[in-house]
Amino acid sequence: MFLSRRGDSLSNPFEKEIIVRLKQGVVAGVVASVFLSCLLSASAFAQTAGTSVAVLNLRKVFASSEAGKKAQSEMEKKVQELQSKFKKDEDALVALQDEIEKKSSVWSDETKQEKGIEFQKMRRDLRVKQEDAQMELKKLEEQQLGPIRKDLEQVIEKLAKEKGYSIILPAEVVMYSSDAVDITDEVTKAFNAAAKK
Repeated sequence: MFLSRRGDSLSNPFEKEIIVRLKQGVVAGVVASVFLSCLLSASAFAQTAGTSVAVLNLRKVFASSEAGKKAQSEMEKKVQELQSKFKKDEDALVALQDEIEKKSSVWSDETKQEKGIEFQKMRRDLRVKQEDAQMELKKLEEQQLGPIRKDLEQVIEKLAKEKGYSIILPAEVVMYSSDAVDITDEVTKAFNAAAKK
């Protein structure tokens, strides 16, 4: 009737879905995909004569820019807050599962049924709370990334006009590029400077 902790994916599902994402740097990947559209929009400002291509490492800009560091810090702080919020519920659920596994053989059918219902309700309630937390985290991502995307787009467009770039590509989609066309440090510097104004 009850699955083992290994098979039930009960070992801190919230941590699996949220914390591990951060540790693997997926937040930076999400930011990269969000920025993709604003990078490609730089081509609209291209000069008609000739083609000048530049490459930009979005993950590096996010990781090294002041705005990116601040956004990542806010996200990590929120994740820790949510993790701590669910720890009590998760511990209670694991404790109940342990009790059921150890004592079910001596319980009456009525007690088994009551404990089973209690377990299912606790697990269902926890999952609902986790889904709400994921929505809250997604909303925070949008709040953090919205202004960053707008500011970065302006920096990229200005740089494209000043340097005459026909197109700026994210490094994530380029198989090979020379260091000479990498403008990551230049964009990061301009982005940080713009943020201080």
